[in-house]
Amino acid sequence: MNSSEESAVSGMSAGRSAMRMGPAELVQAAAMARRFYLEGKSKIQIAEEFGVSRFKVARVLETALERDLVRIEIRVPAELDAERSDALRARYGLRHAVVVESPAEAEETPDPENLGEVAADLLGELVNEGDVLGLAWGRSTIHMAAALDRLPPCTVVQLTGVYDAGTAERGSVEAVRRAAQVSGGDAHPIYAPMLLPDEATAEALRHQTGIARAFEYFDKVTVACVSIGSWEPGISTVHDMLSDEERAHYASLGVAAEMSAHLFDAEGRRVGRDLGERCITVKTDQLRRVPEVVAIAGGQRKGPAIDAVLRSGLVTSLVTDTSAADYLMTAGTTPRSALNRADPDGP
Repeated sequence: MNSSEESAVSGMSAGRSAMRMGPAELVQAAAMARRFYLEGKSKIQIAEEFGVSRFKVARVLETALERDLVRIEIRVPAELDAERSDALRARYGLRHAVVVESPAEAEETPDPENLGEVAADLLGELVNEGDVLGLAWGRSTIHMAAALDRLPPCTVVQLTGVYDAGTAERGSVEAVRRAAQVSGGDAHPIYAPMLLPDEATAEALRHQTGIARAFEYFDKVTVACVSIGSWEPGISTVHDMLSDEERAHYASLGVAAEMSAHLFDAEGRRVGRDLGERCITVKTDQLRRVPEVVAIAGGQRKGPAIDAVLRSGLVTSLVTDTSAADYLMTAGTTPRSALNRADPDGP
């Protein structure tokens, strides 16, 4: 056998050796993998135990993965879409983005109820003892409050008036009470309509004792939970409360979305600021100072509205569904980071 044949045989042997592990190697690799992945020991600790270098341990662990001796699975609950969540967080520069599978039977339904359930779990993570939690009116925040089962002790304040004062027991007032009950903290509801006939009436209501007391907490809110509405019937409470003439006026200003009775165009700029003066609601500059503002909104029909509000810089985190997420991932130009919270309209 000449030297070239010997080299070929040697190469074949090396290849077979690289493809197979002997029983001793398998046992050792399994033991090292168990120490590292299950027992949480460092590579240095494992090296000391087996009398080898930490580089040898690293090679063995890498080989164990390559040979399927160790399989690593990243599993989240079936209703969560981890890939879309991470992509959406990166695209908008959000602190948190959680995307939930859209119900197959209700793809066109805005704000499916399961969004509220996931948002309730997220608030359980974000709220700390001593925080002030603010809740704005919205179907999604009402669903979220109903699903709450854990919150550390915190104060809960209502951030907007109600859509219809006659439904307070089933709406945002009850949501505030529910959250406070779960947390064991104080509740500060607002017993007033969201939209008033004129600025003077709204200003008078803001000075009523109970409402003024709630307003005093707006600058202390550390976590806020808000809803987003599209500018169309049935998907925006503010839209539905206005006259036809008023709707046409604000539509002419380019309104694409509303949040807490504040209107935004497609680029996230505030429009129709006069409407806010007629509303019982937290101001946008107050929301901008809140460390964590979580928006709950979903459904394909709400995609453009969610995009507009995210571009405003008022929201830091989002709970949405796959229908809306698919729209958001292809919506127009790449937005600025949501965590860059300077007012795009200037001071």
